[in-house]
Amino acid sequence: MGLDDKTSNKTEEATGSAKEGFGKLTGDKETQAEGNSQKNQAKAKDAAQDVKDSVKGFAEGLKKNN
Repeated sequence: MGLDDKTSNKTEEATGSAKEGFGKLTGDKETQAEGNSQKNQAKAKDAAQDVKDSVKGFAEGLKKNN
């Protein structure tokens, strides 16, 4: 995964966490839910990119061994 993707996902996750915390602090359930959703989407994108990178690395390893 590129550093830009990793940084973007972590920034998005932190933003979601902050929004979720602000929602909890103010009692705004909608903001809290939006923040939680944003945080979880960023985590999912990060995990999907990790899987993609693993498969790519595996495929490259197979090419080198043939």
